[in-house]
Amino acid sequence: QVQLVESGGGLVQAGGSLRLSCTASGGTFIGYAMGWFRQAPGKERETVAAITWGGGVAYYADSVKGRFTISRDNSKNTAYLQMNSLEHEDTAAYYCAAGRKMSPKSSDYDVWGQGTQVTVSS
Repeated sequence: QVQLVESGGGLVQAGGSLRLSCTASGGTFIGYAMGWFRQAPGKERETVAAITWGGGVAYYADSVKGRFTISRDNSKNTAYLQMNSLEHEDTAAYYCAAGRKMSPKSSDYDVWGQGTQVTVSS
């Protein structure tokens, strides 16, 4: 059973950057698409970005296009979310997830991490 652990969250000023990491362990990572999701207090979970196993195709929510970049290093069983030009509205708990196909739908992802908090001060 694959397990996912996120890291890299924290407190940053508006306009700053953070890079989140999601490392898989405990099973094969081969063939899994990866997604990043976020949920702010009182709001529904939102898909942020997703990437195929090979890394050649990616999806981004309109709210993060041009600011966030999803990538992965399969040799390290790790996916990343580079977040630039952060805004107060990006404040949320961020989760990574693995699924058999790249999709913007959270229901297509089978394995979830525990989440990492990102707080952007305005």
